[in-house]
Amino acid sequence: MGELKLKGAAFGIPLSDTVVITTTGRTSNFGYAFTPGSISLLYLHHIYLNLKYKVFFNMKEDSPFTPGSPVPVELFVGRVEQIKEILKYIKQSASGRQENVFLEGERGIGKSSLAAFLRYLANKESFLAVYVSLGGVTELGELVRRIFEQILKEANAEKSLGEKFLGLFEKYVKRIDLFGISLAFSPPVEELENMLRNFPEAIKGVMDKLKEEKSGIFIALDDINGLSTNPDFANWYKSFVDSVAIRYPSNFPAFIMSIGLPEIRDSLSRLQPSLMRIFRVVSVEKLSDAEVKEFFEKAFKKVNMEVEPEALEDMVKFSSGLPILMHEIGDAVFWNDEDGKISEDDALTGIFDAADRIGKKYLDPKVYRAIRSPRYRSILRKIGEEPMPISYFKKKEIESKLNAGERKVFNNFLRKMRELGIIVPDIEGGRGAYKFVNELYPVYIWLENQRSLKSNF
Repeated sequence: MGELKLKGAAFGIPLSDTVVITTTGRTSNFGYAFTPGSISLLYLHHIYLNLKYKVFFNMKEDSPFTPGSPVPVELFVGRVEQIKEILKYIKQSASGRQENVFLEGERGIGKSSLAAFLRYLANKESFLAVYVSLGGVTELGELVRRIFEQILKEANAEKSLGEKFLGLFEKYVKRIDLFGISLAFSPPVEELENMLRNFPEAIKGVMDKLKEEKSGIFIALDDINGLSTNPDFANWYKSFVDSVAIRYPSNFPAFIMSIGLPEIRDSLSRLQPSLMRIFRVVSVEKLSDAEVKEFFEKAFKKVNMEVEPEALEDMVKFSSGLPILMHEIGDAVFWNDEDGKISEDDALTGIFDAADRIGKKYLDPKVYRAIRSPRYRSILRKIGEEPMPISYFKKKEIESKLNAGERKVFNNFLRKMRELGIIVPDIEGGRGAYKFVNELYPVYIWLENQRSLKSNF
């Protein structure tokens, strides 16, 4: 094999840099193919600029990780039992009987990612699958408007359906030309109130338009936290389901999935006790270590990055089975790595970076800004005094480090930390044992202590 080595400023290349090009006609490591004798000076300069930015300065493509957003379908892992159960209800609704599911789970557990994956599966089952984000929504009118807006957008993505639906709602549809054509559903208040009162009929009208091409409609109502405190929502949903059961007992192929925290379901139950018999409740728990490992392997493979076993083990451990942490850790490790091979040092650097991000997003507002007591803050610093972060502790061990004033408030401190969802009793550790709810919280507390020590030095 021949090589062409070029060095010098003749091509705009700094004297210290060398470009090596194989002259076999094969593609080089940098993705360029050459035929011997066909290399022009201008082309070499073009190559150099690409190498300079892609290799020398380690410019990367997009990260495969998506902190704060649902995971891409191709990287979805786990939830096999929940998917099997919910898919059964989706298929059952195609026979004409409405199904109602409540998908519950703690924050950061992956409810939205599961909903997005179920939407993908519902599409495969020939449903018109709609995902409606309801963060911050408290009024029923806005709920209904968003549902129909998403129905219109999904239908418009399929030419034959789009024409039908635009004809049905055309006078209330606005076309927005912003980075491409988009649709906004903006009916007048009186029409929106009419759709709210006659929601079963409005959805039935949609499904009648679909029936020649679709098996039914799938609607995921994500983040109903704001609506859960509104008694009107609980009563309206109960009335909607009852009306469908009476008027369309076997001709309403709709699957509707509400998504929220466990306490949201409790709130709805208090507002309308009869509502709970309507829902099939499906709970989302932490992922297993094997599932977390599979996720990291898939994600790094997608961008052609190798991961050493020790690095993978560390990322799995600190993720604590929580998708929110998996994405933060993976993203931090991805951007910190410089050679395409994740070593244990790379992983630990990324983990500390992720802990800092998580702490600033969740612990700062939840704990450090909420806890004003100097004694509480001093106790936190003493928990972070260990040579390395600790994920669990014994009450008596921390108590031995406290002064008299701190010991007086220590029980109140522990109660406050439990209320804030930072620690829980460690049953396996015995009496007086506590553990952090995830592995990154103690890392952030440790980092805060290190910062405090440096600032006082």
